[in-house]
Formats: sequence, structure tokens, C-alpha cells
Amino acid sequence: MKNAEALVVATKETGLEVNTDKTKYIIMSRDQNVGRSHSMKIDNSSTGRAEEFKYLGTMLTNQNSIQEEIKSRLKLGNACYYSVQNLLSSSLLPKNLKIKIYRTIILPIVLYGCKTWSMTLREEHRLRVFENRVLRRVFGPKRDEVTGECRKLHNEELSDLYSLLNIVWVVKSRRMRWVGHVARMGEGRGVHRVLVGKPEGKRPLGRLRVEGRIILRQIFRKWEGVVGTGWSWLRIETGGWRM
Repeated sequence: MKNAEALVVATKETGLEVNTDKTKYIIMSRDQNVGRSHSMKIDNSSTGRAEEFKYLGTMLTNQNSIQEEIKSRLKLGNACYYSVQNLLSSSLLPKNLKIKIYRTIILPIVLYGCKTWSMTLREEHRLRVFENRVLRRVFGPKRDEVTGECRKLHNEELSDLYSLLNIVWVVKSRRMRWVGHVARMGEGRGVHRVLVGKPEGKRPLGRLRVEGRIILRQIFRKWEGVVGTGWSWLRIETGGWRM
């Protein structure tokens, strides 16, 4: 409420006016009843409450769920994929060029803002399904040696042909780069305190709250088994920062 009042004052000083019909607010909480009995007013005019809205290209929801954002990203990625699928299936282009088209045109659309994603196995599976669909278009069908008929490549065959990191590990690598950036911010920044802080208060029913450092340890353990790096990489990136 104080921020809304400060916004009104600042806009009036510059000769502008806040349009209450176009102004909405959102409350992010696990408890969907929070704020139901209250409303935000600007100049004695009530503003509407939104369940979700897009901010800087990222979908924000009242439950602070990343699922809707990933669905939106995949939808945009599919639209981009279908716009260039003729190039990906063309016999005139080498496969290396097709992979570059995927990684420079399609992948950035899907992974926009992925550095802050908190994914479950379900979201990881959706991302892998999308990438495998694109790679099947890139590498084309395979002729079965027994039957002589063409068939789609299996996931294991796609992994062997695609020598680069898959889409899930690309997300995790970008998250680790973001961790290094946050660690260098210092304790005065709110996002740094969220990373290294410990959850307080009474927890709700469900999964236990986990510190950011514990989540990072889990990621680095898996990462060490893939590319042979881990905490040493983070110490270099952050200038000696320790978990």
C-alpha cells in the first residue's frame, strides 16, 4: 500500500496520473485466502486483483508456480519450431547447421529466464520431450536393419547423436552461473539473503522447506557426474565464496 501511495505521489510530480482501471495487484502466497477481504485503493479508487500477469516476459502467478511459465515458454518454442521445421528437415542443410538453428533461434525462446526456474521431474520431462521432437526433425528417421522400414529415432539414439548438453543440463548450468552472480552481490542484497538464509516460522503441510545451499549441493553432485566440475567451479566464479 505504501508503494502504491509513493507511486501516485511520484507520478503527480511529473504531471502523470495513475489509471486505476488498468492498475492491478497480485498477492503471492500458498494460502489463496490471503488478502481476499482487503483491496488496494489509489486516490480512493479500488484496483483489481490479478491471479497472474506477465512481467518482463515472465509469467508470474499468485502461487509463485513455475509450471505456467514453462508451459508458456514451450508454447512459444513450438511456434518457433513450426516456423523453421522446413529448414530442420531439409536435405540441403548439414546437420551441424540445423543444430545451430535450434540452439540460436529456438532454444533461447524456450529458456528465457530459466536461471530462476525451480523444476520438478515433470517439468524436466516436458523439456526433454520438446527437445527430442526437434532433434528427431534434425536427424530424421532411421532405417531398421531387420525390417528395412524407416522409424523414429529412440531417445537413447538421439542422446548419442546429439553430443552437446541436453536442455535440462543447460538450464542447470545457467542456474549455477546465476548462483555465482548472486553470491558476489553481498549480504546487503535481498536475493543473496534468500540464497544463504534459513527458512523461519511454522511450516505448512507438505514437503519440508529446503535451504538454497542444500538445493545447490544436490545440483552440484549430479553435475559432477556429468562434466567433472562442481564446488570448485563455484569457488572460482565467486572469488572464494563457500557454502
